[in-house]
Amino acid sequence: MSTQAPVERRTLVDRVHDSLGMLMREVAKFGVVGLTAFVIDVGLFNILMYAGGEGPLADKPLTAKALSVMAATTFAYFGNRFWTFRHRVRTHMGREYILFFALNGVGMLIALTCLWFSHYALGLDSPLADNISANVIGLGLGTLFRFWSYRKWVFPAMPAGDEAGRELAERDASAPI
Repeated sequence: MSTQAPVERRTLVDRVHDSLGMLMREVAKFGVVGLTAFVIDVGLFNILMYAGGEGPLADKPLTAKALSVMAATTFAYFGNRFWTFRHRVRTHMGREYILFFALNGVGMLIALTCLWFSHYALGLDSPLADNISANVIGLGLGTLFRFWSYRKWVFPAMPAGDEAGRELAERDASAPI
């Protein structure tokens, strides 16, 4: 008779349930970080352009937008690194940050492509059409791309076989905030 403790066996249903739970937590946190970054972007842009009637960059809208996007993206990086994907593998912060910015650029190109196609190829050039193509369809597709690409390349999954790291990651991921 063996004196070894029985090995806990997790069913497929348990593993799928845990994976979906983790995915839903990531999606929710990603949404909170993204919404906050959006508020930072729009708020800072408007402060730089219009604070007190004429903001400090009232005559430089592109500079104001570039600064607001950089601030929002920096916030989003740190929010995603230390909250949304805190249970995932850590790599060099400089590498992650540059890759994060590059993938945000691809997300922006997705939105611009949707706007270009709607506005120029289809001739739908009303303010409503531009907003739907850029800020609903384009932003939606860009957000899906960002979530997928961050999980895949910026904050990759824990390598198989790292059970100690996986236990710690699961504990961190299920802890509130």
